[in-house]
Amino acid sequence: MERARYLGGFAVGALAVGMCIAAGALAAMENSAKGDAVRGKSLYQACEACHSIEDNDLGPRHRGVVGRRAGSVADYSYSKALKSSDLTWDEATLDRWLTNPSALVPGTKMFFQLSGAQDRADVIAYLQLQK
Repeated sequence: MERARYLGGFAVGALAVGMCIAAGALAAMENSAKGDAVRGKSLYQACEACHSIEDNDLGPRHRGVVGRRAGSVADYSYSKALKSSDLTWDEATLDRWLTNPSALVPGTKMFFQLSGAQDRADVIAYLQLQK
């Protein structure tokens, strides 16, 4: 009987420790998903090979990109695939786009990828400020 009580108490304790570890891991994931716009501005320099905030270049301008419908800058020549994608650039869509543009929109002209989740979050945080 005492052994059963001991094992029951041990199981409850182990469960509580496991829940604390899981809660800590979840909090860490949430914090890492928050972008740092200052760092994002620095990372954005890689994007400037094709893009600018103010002007169309090889890629379309990024001023106001967050919240904008994909393929909608009037004076830029988009791929047919992106024009017909029916995407709107929000955090989640930009994250998927920057992970692998060709997987999100097959046939797009964009090929650049940011493999790090924190790098993507930082660049997106920077773009959110470019209204």
